[in-house]
Amino acid sequence: MTEATATRYEPTIPDVSLRIGSTRRAATGGATYVSSNPADESVVAELPAGTAADVDDAVAAARETFESGIWSDLPGAERGRILSRAADLIEADAENLAALESVEMGKLFVDSVNGDIPATAGTFRHFAGWADKIVGQTSVLPSYGPQQRFGYTLRQPLGVVGAITPWNNPAVIAGWKLAPALAAGNTAVIKPAEDASLSTIRLAELLVEAGVPEGVLNVVTGLGEKAGAALAGHEGIDKISFTGSARVGRTIQPRAGDKFRKMTLELGGKSPQLVFADANLDESMPWIAMGNFYHQGQVCAAGTRVLVHESRVDEVIAGLVAAAEAAVIGDPRDASSTMGTIVNRKQLDTIERYIDAGKSENAELITGGNVVDRAGYFVEPTVFRGHNDLTIAREEIFGPVATVIPFSTTDEAVQIANDTKYGLNAMIHTSSLSTAHAVIPRLRVGMVWVNGWGVPEPGLPWGGREASGYGRELGQSGIHANTEEKTVHLAF
Repeated sequence: MTEATATRYEPTIPDVSLRIGSTRRAATGGATYVSSNPADESVVAELPAGTAADVDDAVAAARETFESGIWSDLPGAERGRILSRAADLIEADAENLAALESVEMGKLFVDSVNGDIPATAGTFRHFAGWADKIVGQTSVLPSYGPQQRFGYTLRQPLGVVGAITPWNNPAVIAGWKLAPALAAGNTAVIKPAEDASLSTIRLAELLVEAGVPEGVLNVVTGLGEKAGAALAGHEGIDKISFTGSARVGRTIQPRAGDKFRKMTLELGGKSPQLVFADANLDESMPWIAMGNFYHQGQVCAAGTRVLVHESRVDEVIAGLVAAAEAAVIGDPRDASSTMGTIVNRKQLDTIERYIDAGKSENAELITGGNVVDRAGYFVEPTVFRGHNDLTIAREEIFGPVATVIPFSTTDEAVQIANDTKYGLNAMIHTSSLSTAHAVIPRLRVGMVWVNGWGVPEPGLPWGGREASGYGRELGQSGIHANTEEKTVHLAF
């Protein structure tokens, strides 16, 4: 990345029309909504506010395309070739995709261009390799009287997959949902978050450029309570995959569940970081800080409950304070910025309320805690010291607010870690493999990081439990979640 592209890279805004089958059009009734730049509150784009009628049309187009076999009957190796080509195009368009995310939802350009967009390409490349390897199993069965019997299973595409994505990692999470669905031969309708639709719209353009036929991927932008709700409960889809808040997930579950369709729900978390007495803080401290402050804490897997052995509390607090006070808060497209914006005014107000709650409940405010007095939606990275019963330790804030919680024994650390309604992921910091292996099975989460943190790898399953949702994306589990298993008995 050169200096010229690192500083205020200007994205090319894609055609924001609805993508339904082979047509590009406005929303039914012509309604629109505005997407704004959270760094200066300027208008980025005016997008169609899709309706239930638009979702009907998109699902019908996806169904017609699926039944035509133009994609589902294509040899897996050919689907894989197209998805691999899409990965190449995503990489070639990385700066533009990253700038779209920066200008629309405040992610640091450097983090997106070096992290999120390569991860998106990697997800498509990974599932391109799966496309011709979706196989079942065989079994020689006991004879039944004079009959010899043989059994096998098939894994077949579900049909039409509905995907609803959040605003915090739009390209990455769109890739998690679309790449395995398309590799398996499904068609899809995606409803991106209204605060961050542009990189998903551009992603759809690149998939078509790579050779994905029109109608395989349909994009309906709009508000969650209209377009999203219509998609979640649509009779014509075979699966719904949603990433977002537990509050919204609770409304989607009955809509989709009443139709007996498959669901994958990833609903956020309040993840613990367990810092043991023997942790190598020279190596772990950057990860501990990143788990709190990366993307301004707007990450479902953020480790904002920092559980620290009582002998290391002062060191960890000092490290978090140093990271927080070194942050350069500014326009996310500026090369000098190390912390960008909150996505919108509503979310900024929510973070401010949680900070006020921490103060009112007598948590010790160590640093930060202030909204930055400037245009846009900026807040200081914030560190509290407290306990696990605080509101800021119980509820997902989706902002750069860390709560350091001391513990004295391993049993106490595990008890505090599990004392939450969520169960997405956890981080362990220790120099002892024995400690790590002893603690990992006891944590009620879907993923555990040891001495690190980052974007989930596409080759391994990702998902949570309890209020963090259920089902898995990525890895072979991602293929299984987008296929139906059929058992065949042969008698001869």
